Amino acid sequence: MAGRSQQKVDSAMSEIEASGVKGSLSAMQLDVTDETSIQRAAKTVEEKHGRLDALLNNAAVGSMDPDIRTRMRLSMDTNVMGPTMVAAAFRPLLLKSSNPYSIYVSSGMGSLAMLSDQSVDQYRPLPNNAPEDAYRASKAALNMVAILEAKQYSRQGLKVFAMCPGFVVSNLRGTSEEARNGWGGDAKDPEISGKIVLSILQGERDADVGKFVWKDGPSTRINERAQNEVSGIGT
Repeated sequence: MAGRSQQKVDSAMSEIEASGVKGSLSAMQLDVTDETSIQRAAKTVEEKHGRLDALLNNAAVGSMDPDIRTRMRLSMDTNVMGPTMVAAAFRPLLLKSSNPYSIYVSSGMGSLAMLSDQSVDQYRPLPNNAPEDAYRASKAALNMVAILEAKQYSRQGLKVFAMCPGFVVSNLRGTSEEARNGWGGDAKDPEISGKIVLSILQGERDADVGKFVWKDGPSTRINERAQNEVSGIGT
């Protein structure tokens, strides 16, 4: 487990361990906007384990700053540049694994195909018409990063996925109960997201390698089932 704040990562790890999870956990500091921090984390994994079997790029922000330059820069730095640098730093360790997975936690909000499909009107403005351009654009860019990695490294055995975790309870939208629960209380149990990741790591989604996936399959186009998956920042 890794995060910008060592204290918060340690706290999250303790909470998970208290739930009775099987296996062992370790925590380290990693700030995706700090290249030194990224390289230090990769070095730590190399020294302790010698390889990496799976990398889950989950860091993100949902900036709704009223200043467009501020929210664009923050979103792109954290949601695109960060995961791209993390992937590059850890990729040599992934390629030492016999069955490596590289997973990017993206969003249906970044799917050009889903948003432009006229067969289903799935666009839902955020509460109070909060700006969503930066988040959507950053996730669209992240999808491209994932697809390119899949194209470039699949022959070396790297299995790459971009995944939509669904609209679940999260601090991404803010730490108030209203924001965590999706303003209208529509956010679902984050266990849904965990099950998607687990299904990928257990090889159940290998037929969809190199694609943008969600809980019910690859999101190659919008359909009625996807409406609830694309309902606000955090999906």
